[in-house]
Amino acid sequence: MQLTDEEKRMLDGGSGRGVQRAMELLVALGKSFDAERMIPILRTHVALSGQEGDTYWCRLLVEGGATCKVPPTTNPSWDVKGLTKHYEVTESELELGLQTIEVYRKIGAKLTFCCTPGLGTNVPAFGEHVAFSESSATPYVNAVLGARSNRESSCSALASAVTGVTPLYGYHFESNRGGTMLVDIEARPKDAYDWGILGYFIGRFAGSRIPVLSFRHMENRPTPEELLYLGAEMATSGSVAMYHIVGVTPEAPTAAAAFRGKAPEFTLPVLPRHLKEQEEQISEKGGRINLVMLGCPHYTYDQLRELACLLEGRTVHRDVAFWVLTSFDAIELARRSGHLETIERAGCRLVADTCIDEPCWKSFEGGLGVTDSPKCMYYRERRGQPFVIRRLSDCVEAAVRGEI
Repeated sequence: MQLTDEEKRMLDGGSGRGVQRAMELLVALGKSFDAERMIPILRTHVALSGQEGDTYWCRLLVEGGATCKVPPTTNPSWDVKGLTKHYEVTESELELGLQTIEVYRKIGAKLTFCCTPGLGTNVPAFGEHVAFSESSATPYVNAVLGARSNRESSCSALASAVTGVTPLYGYHFESNRGGTMLVDIEARPKDAYDWGILGYFIGRFAGSRIPVLSFRHMENRPTPEELLYLGAEMATSGSVAMYHIVGVTPEAPTAAAAFRGKAPEFTLPVLPRHLKEQEEQISEKGGRINLVMLGCPHYTYDQLRELACLLEGRTVHRDVAFWVLTSFDAIELARRSGHLETIERAGCRLVADTCIDEPCWKSFEGGLGVTDSPKCMYYRERRGQPFVIRRLSDCVEAAVRGEI
């Protein structure tokens, strides 16, 4: 790789061992993708998991004297103060959670603890080069905002935050951002849930390709939440880091523009029955439940407002825990607007700074949960809890009845 004098100095240890480790990782990553050089980046997002590997890497950099040149926003770990009042964790699990918070504070990260940075706390401009990890955030900034990021790991994104550079390869090149498969959609998604099911279906066939979605009928322009769910689920069932929607996303005013004048590798038709079949394929059949979990990706204020309307005058069943994972600013807006009181009066709890894939939720394992997110289902089932997948209104009904 062709490194600048400053990059060579970092690689040689002139800025300390922590910066050197970060540059070593980026150089190795760049070589593996045949990158010729580094490019400066202006924004980063680190998908810290609150698990040992990510925390260990951050600690290595901190112990080597590194701090962030480009302070990253961060994914959630879990609310170690609030959730320990409700659920038991081991001393080692609690200690790891506390260490994660502390070491990312020391390295100079912005402790937003939210998995949807592109919707508010870290919004790149069109064409801006960034280094974003988090499987729902990367497709969003690439497709919806038109920024340029590869699908980074938490380790590579943090290395870029420390050094201020990332290897030039992949989606940083205009020539690599064109669509490679056409998705011909006759289905009519009507809310974020439908867009998520659509994304899960597409991701199964897309792999790491760039889908170009062309709708036969589009009554309303998709909302940010709908586009977020679409990308999150394509990155769950597949490894999609970018997509286009003809006439909607900024790099796809036409199908020809989305494909950069090339022919698609193949066409995937999506009929209305495909979404129903996809839901049935990944969802459990139903029964008594012990948990309703929403907020993967984190719920926005608009989603909390919708939830409050559905919960007005209702009461969550005594055998059901109803948790919504969201951001601290969305909770504050809900509080100021009066929606938080309605939600909590019904027996539903909001929690910030927290991911669905954390040890604080292990007491529910073995029972049946309900969620509106296939991504939530995917992660929680690996931990031993099956889920029924339903849209928000059905999740609320299940919470009130105690079964689905």
